[in-house]
Amino acid sequence: MTTFSIIGTGTMAKAIGGVLADGGSDVSYVTREQVGTAPLADVVVLAVPYPAVDSILEAYGDALAGKTVVDITNPLNFETFDSLVVPAGSSAAAQIQAKLPSSTVLKAFNTSFAATLASKKVGDLPTTVLVAGDDPAAKQALVAAVQAGGVGALDAGSLARAHELEAIGFLQLTLAVGEQVAWTGGFAVAR
Repeated sequence: MTTFSIIGTGTMAKAIGGVLADGGSDVSYVTREQVGTAPLADVVVLAVPYPAVDSILEAYGDALAGKTVVDITNPLNFETFDSLVVPAGSSAAAQIQAKLPSSTVLKAFNTSFAATLASKKVGDLPTTVLVAGDDPAAKQALVAAVQAGGVGALDAGSLARAHELEAIGFLQLTLAVGEQVAWTGGFAVAR
């Protein structure tokens, strides 16, 4: 059984926590007020908007060393909703990894909406979580925990693939905000 600390209490945090708990993982939540003081499990999920990440990393500092940190963010410009705010060719996950050299950073959950995680379906297809990272064991542990919770999961490659995952997440969000796809829909993986 894997233990997870989910920083955040919004719809994504609860949907991710629900999937993980359904699979038998131990899940705890860290509220905004508890950031920096709440103890953390071996796997920490950053279920917050991208602009909140830096303050969380600063608040926990060395407490994140040796842990797996799962970045679910889509680093989009929330003022204009027309671009990503990370350097071209980079990703939020790469930026986080650079700030946490003693941690293992994974990118996951950013291409799924909360409703599709909770229902475990995207339309008529099973929800699939794409996981990118440079540590095969950490990726496999997350993939196994997600699959145990009844949701599909695939190893999407190295952390460099987070760039593409964030582009997919950005596109999916803009389509949903533009009411071209429902928040219960989105992209799915057909095998």
